Amino acid sequence: QVQLVESGGGLVQPGGSLRLSCAASGSIFSINAMGWYRQAPGKERELVATITNTGAPNYSDSVKDRFTISRDNAKNTVYLQMNSLKPEDTAVYYCNAVLRLTGWNIFAPYWGQGTQVTVSS
Repeated sequence: QVQLVESGGGLVQPGGSLRLSCAASGSIFSINAMGWYRQAPGKERELVATITNTGAPNYSDSVKDRFTISRDNAKNTVYLQMNSLKPEDTAVYYCNAVLRLTGWNIFAPYWGQGTQVTVSS
């Protein structure tokens, strides 16, 4: 019923930049918050950044001032601009959207399949 498709991951050198995109499609009535999480090998999934449907962002301390989250409500798409990347940013990045399906009365979280980001020289 709903698909969240991420793109933009890859290999980048320390200090470089990447831009992730995540497009939601399907029987969507409305989307509340959208965000990005990441999971490094051997670690738990952690919040990177979220953004409300009115555009208010929230960042983890580890990425503040380096990453920028944005969204295009007309395209049901969320972006993550990642600058000054560090090796410790290496992880699988997952898109998340809290949305309401057409014909449903509740909001629920949905996840993308993940995209690998590797920061290495």
